[in-house]
This record gives sequence, C-alpha cells and structure tokens, in this order.
Amino acid sequence: MKTIVVISGKGGTGKTVIASSFAVLAKSKVIADADVDASNLYLVLNPKVEDKGYFVGGKKAKVDEEKCVGCGKCLEVCRFDAIEVSNGKIHINEISCEGCGVCHLECPYSAIQMIDDVSGEWFVSNTLYGHLAHAKLGIAKENSGKLVTTVRQKAQSLAENENVDYIIIDGPPGIGCPVLASLTGVDLAIIVTEPTLSGISDMERIIKVTQHFSIKTLCVINKFDINFENTYLIEQWCNQNNITMIGEIPFDKKVIDSVVKGIPVVCNEEGVANDEIRRIWSKIEKFCLVVNDFKIVP
Repeated sequence: MKTIVVISGKGGTGKTVIASSFAVLAKSKVIADADVDASNLYLVLNPKVEDKGYFVGGKKAKVDEEKCVGCGKCLEVCRFDAIEVSNGKIHINEISCEGCGVCHLECPYSAIQMIDDVSGEWFVSNTLYGHLAHAKLGIAKENSGKLVTTVRQKAQSLAENENVDYIIIDGPPGIGCPVLASLTGVDLAIIVTEPTLSGISDMERIIKVTQHFSIKTLCVINKFDINFENTYLIEQWCNQNNITMIGEIPFDKKVIDSVVKGIPVVCNEEGVANDEIRRIWSKIEKFCLVVNDFKIVP
C-alpha cells in the first residue's frame, strides 16, 4: 500500500482538481482530505457520511461560580487578558483563552477547571469512488495539524480494513503544521504548481520541505501554457534540484465546467486536461511499482 499526498506551496494551483481525479482513476484506494482549514474535496466527491465524531484540539478554562470568591488571583497571572470581571464576577473570554492552565494552577479555591475544547468534527464517508476521511475545523479554532493526523488515522484504518493499494491525500497548501502532518510517513509527494511568480516561489519552499524529510517528490505544472517563460523557469529549477517533472497540464475550460458541475475532471467529457491527468496517473502507478528504486518506468 502506497500513501500519496498531493500538495502545493500556495492555494489555487488546482491541487484538489488533480487529487479528486486521482481518486477516480485509482482502482483500489481510500481518499483523505487533509485540508481541514478549508476542506473542499467533498464538493466534487459528494460523500455520504457513515461515521463522525468530535475533535478536541485542546482545553479552555471555565469558572465554577459556586467556588469562585472573586479574589482576582487569576487576573494577575493570565498573560492573554482572557479573564474579565463583570458585575463583580469572574468570567473567561473563550476567544482570548489559550488554554495554558495557569489560572487553574494558581486559583487558591480550585474554582477554575480546564475543560475539553471541541475544535471541529471528523467524518468517514462513502463516495462513488471509495471511502473518504475528511474533517471540518471550527471557525477561529487551532490545532489543525492534530486534526489532519486524526483524518489520516481514519484513512489508514479504512485502508487496512479494505486492503487497498493506495491512500490518496489531498493536502493543505503552504508549509505550516497541517502540511507537515499531511507529509509524515508518506511514500510520494506530488507538488502542484502554476507558472506564476508566486507559484514558483511557493513551489520552491514546499519542495525544500519534502527534501528535508527525504520524501520522494514529483512535480506537476498546472495551466503550463498561460506563461511559457515561467514554465521554463520551473522546469530548469526542478532539473537543477533533481525533481522529476511528471506532467504539464494545459489550461482547459472544461476543468471549469467540471468544477461547476461538482464532478472530478476525469468524469467530464474528454479534454486536453483530462488526457494529461490520466497520463500523469499512469506514470505515478508505474513509479509506485518500483519499490526499491523510485524511478520512472518507461
């Protein structure tokens, strides 16, 4: 079983369009949406939820009004100005509270308790193309990296039970904690970039991350024909840094049509983008077959 993550240094490169197509083309797989901050893979896979649960990302302070005598000790030690006084009573501002627990430790009357903070939900769903593990992080909630780990654990459990060949992960953009959580232990990272200056810069950053963790990395240029000069720069940089360019997808209005219809691109009528994505997946399958020497099979 191979774990493949599709990521990008920035949002809007077409990462989810490509990941959803791989989810269709792979015959034996489990799918995971690790972009928990802005999950959108479900928009084209139309999942039916089979199981779900709450995600606890940390703890928040809560005042027991029966025990609180209003001594103000908690006000003195809170670094985040999360403790307020209203009508002579102590209150916790949940938005400002960072869950550090200092007020709980310092309260001489044990009037402040640390309670679980529900930060989001995880889901296991069924789709026309296989099982999907995904999640939704709450507004202004933190610990998205931990929620990504939860999603991946659900996907791993499904994959082991179903004995599939692939786990395909639609990863988050950027290089932050959620990205690191989506990269941990994967067999292959597919970097999706675009021929823009920001696309080039962010591609270089995310590839340096995958190289730091010695993750096998391939690159795809999406909409390569909107700027041939920048496409050439990407090709040159990848060549100099020993990154295999596995495909270049042309701009295709039929991609827009498929997104509007809410279906993966490869399920739409034939088009140049459709054809290239299919060729890319065929190369990835051959790539994954070479277990001991990760090289492209002719």
